Amino acid sequence: MSKKRLQLIETAVELFNEHGFHGVGIDRIAEAAGVSKKTMYHHFRSKEELILAALRHHDGLFRNQFMKGVEAAADTPRERLLAIFDVAEAWFASNRFFGCLFINAVGEYAEPDTPIRGVCRQFKQLMRGYIEDLAREAGAPDAPALADALALLLEGAIVTAQVSGNPSAAESARQAAAVLIDHALSGSVIEA
Repeated sequence: MSKKRLQLIETAVELFNEHGFHGVGIDRIAEAAGVSKKTMYHHFRSKEELILAALRHHDGLFRNQFMKGVEAAADTPRERLLAIFDVAEAWFASNRFFGCLFINAVGEYAEPDTPIRGVCRQFKQLMRGYIEDLAREAGAPDAPALADALALLLEGAIVTAQVSGNPSAAESARQAAAVLIDHALSGSVIEA
């Protein structure tokens, strides 16, 4: 990837995260990245193409950072399931927390079968898959059901922290997660 293209993507992620997708135009991105509109359009034919590149870029960086944080925070698979919420709380408390970029994108792009929604859906599926892998490693008899429940708690905590501005939403979700994890690891079935 060229340096200019990466610069445009990173600038777009920053601006979209803080101001929304509809709140930021191509001119603002080009200016903030220090490039001309001609350079912008050399790398991206449209704003949607830039949004897709920004989401894909953020996906890889965010998931990698999130998983590394979980792995560093705990030694056992059960503890890692709970550490998901510790890492989330640190994210919520940061001065760069503006909610989930992917949730925000889905909120701004209502059409169900667009490439933007597809990238967002894929990100959420990959995060849920990571949780399922941890649940399986922890010995959960029904790892998919536990992953569904924990992913739902995480998503709820993200939205609650964004709307309320209160990072302790992660701690509330962590407490609920501990009950679910203990229940699941005891061999009990999680009812939806």
